[in-house]
Amino acid sequence: MHSRHQDGSAGDANYGVIGTGYTRYRQPDPHIAEFIRKALGDAATVLNVGAGAGSYEPVDRDITAVEPSASMRAQRPAHLPVAIDATAESLPFPDRSFDAAMATFTVHQWSNLERGLSEMRRVSRGPVLILSCDPDLLDCSWLHAYAPEMIAVEARRYPSMAAIVEGLGGNAEVKPVPIPLNCVDGFGEAYYGRPERMLDPGARLANSAWSFVEPSVGERFVAELGRDLADGSWDRRYGGLRTQPFFEGSLRLVIARP
Repeated sequence: MHSRHQDGSAGDANYGVIGTGYTRYRQPDPHIAEFIRKALGDAATVLNVGAGAGSYEPVDRDITAVEPSASMRAQRPAHLPVAIDATAESLPFPDRSFDAAMATFTVHQWSNLERGLSEMRRVSRGPVLILSCDPDLLDCSWLHAYAPEMIAVEARRYPSMAAIVEGLGGNAEVKPVPIPLNCVDGFGEAYYGRPERMLDPGARLANSAWSFVEPSVGERFVAELGRDLADGSWDRRYGGLRTQPFFEGSLRLVIARP
């Protein structure tokens, strides 16, 4: 069980520290957003759990957002509803309050996955959507060759797809979400074809996994990647990725029907 950080973050990452420049690097990507829009179908009222700064909240629906971190709530743009200070494990709503519920890039932060998922299922009349990474597929990115410690941390933090499906009652589809080359949501694999971007400390900080490894791992990563980009060895190995329109990595959308 994680204790809540000073800023209210319920997860293992302290968004009071990470959250400051987060929205500069983590904008909702339209291609990924389209997967969510389609899966929501005609749901008019949608609960967004672990809503953060509001990434992927569809603006054409009646959204209720829940977010325990004060620094993330403060970063929500003015056009989005003010988020409620609550956690996934204890949603302050009656049964079947919403047409649908969604959670993006957040389940790995929850203190009790099973309880959070069953709460989402409880308050939703329709689909429950979880956007997350499949920990079994994280090592298929070139990042694994340069920062295996960071990928190992990620893999330990992310729940398995099977655990998510089970937590939602079993009736679920797991859809691969291919990542576009110019993805504007800077999670780890988003820079698969733009390795130079990963040399920016802000880009790494916007991925909470980097805050769980020794600083020396980040320093070694920057030194080795910088060297391999300068001498062309990254491009000899992975150069094809620079023009590959999509990368099917670990990103998955779980769509659970009631």
